[in-house]
Amino acid sequence: MALSEPVRKQITELLASDRVVLFMKGSRGAPQCGFSAQVVNVVDGLLPSYQTIDVLSSPELRDGIKEFSQWPTIPQLFVDGQLVGGCDIVREMSASGELQKLLGASAAPAMLPSISITAAAAQAFRGALADARGDSLRFQINAGFQNELFLGPKAPGDVEVQVSGISLLLDPASVRRADGVQIDFVDGPNGGFKIVNPNEPARVRELSAAEVKSRLDRGALTLFDVRPEGERALASISGARSLDAVGQEFLMNLDRSTPVAFHCHHGVRSQTFAEQMLRQGFKEVYNLDGGIDAWSLQVDPSVPRY
Repeated sequence: MALSEPVRKQITELLASDRVVLFMKGSRGAPQCGFSAQVVNVVDGLLPSYQTIDVLSSPELRDGIKEFSQWPTIPQLFVDGQLVGGCDIVREMSASGELQKLLGASAAPAMLPSISITAAAAQAFRGALADARGDSLRFQINAGFQNELFLGPKAPGDVEVQVSGISLLLDPASVRRADGVQIDFVDGPNGGFKIVNPNEPARVRELSAAEVKSRLDRGALTLFDVRPEGERALASISGARSLDAVGQEFLMNLDRSTPVAFHCHHGVRSQTFAEQMLRQGFKEVYNLDGGIDAWSLQVDPSVPRY
């Protein structure tokens, strides 16, 4: 399919917006595919800032960038307007040192992040290190802001952070995501290390039917039904707004800090829609776990199941 002139112009302007531009699925803080996450992890370790473009926001852009670059897959990394490549090429260039030279990354050492560790967490770390057999305590935060604490050897490029008498090793990408992190340890069957990261982007969170009911009763949540009219006629949750033209206009006019939740039949379609709302700038977004079927089973059996 030929690339339209408006899309070509859009891509050209996006490439001119920053020296380093990554076309990816999702955003830098919330990648929507594993390959995009891997490239973000590599580039995050080399640059403090760069531009990312979410191709999932526009089918025309997603197809257009492939036609523009003559490269069949996403993600695509550009430097100075020129295509570097996709995930495999970026990883290979990083391993060989070529990417660092291309980006001029060696001149920008990472600042040490401020990390706090509670007394309980420090005690748990000391217990683990007692049996470490020479390994160090490593703290990793990936592109999706998933945390991992583990014992392992020191690697080239590692940054060492001393906190409460504990030495933490972080890779360069994790360093850029770790400032302000708080690490605690809780005993008990559901205990373990609890990590709070103020840099973590907003994400869709699951709420049980009972939790949704409680928040609705307190007026602390606006619930939207993403199902088509035919399904809504079969069963509906009192107080849920349908996402017809009126409902969509109401939603998009809400303040982006308003807590919003979405539901469908079993929670799959509403999860997808909720993720789209994150990309629209909403900060507190929930999905009804199990959909209206869970509502019928757990909250209101008078709502028909289908």
